[in-house]
Amino acid sequence: MSLITTHVLDTSTGTPAAGIEVILRGPEQRQIATGMTDDDGRVGDLGPESLAPGIYELIFATGEHFDARGLEHFFPQVTLAFTVEASAAHYHVPLLLSPFGYTTYRGS
Repeated sequence: MSLITTHVLDTSTGTPAAGIEVILRGPEQRQIATGMTDDDGRVGDLGPESLAPGIYELIFATGEHFDARGLEHFFPQVTLAFTVEASAAHYHVPLLLSPFGYTTYRGS
């Protein structure tokens, strides 16, 4: 399993957001991996099993999701920055998304 996993829930419909591209970027803004949310809105294989400590980013192409549904939206992409620590076994970083807002948390 990847050290980093994610899932996206479209809170405007209460359903998983399938087909959203997700990019994992490292401390030096270097792209490490890309993935696409599956039918359950999840990306379970996003990068390696371990990462050096530092600040990482997940970049979600959210605008395309709403464009495909013909919905007006405010955020063309969402970038979530978080810190990976040396002792971490796994990070699950979910995104709760609507056309005009989003929230996140550290999942398990």
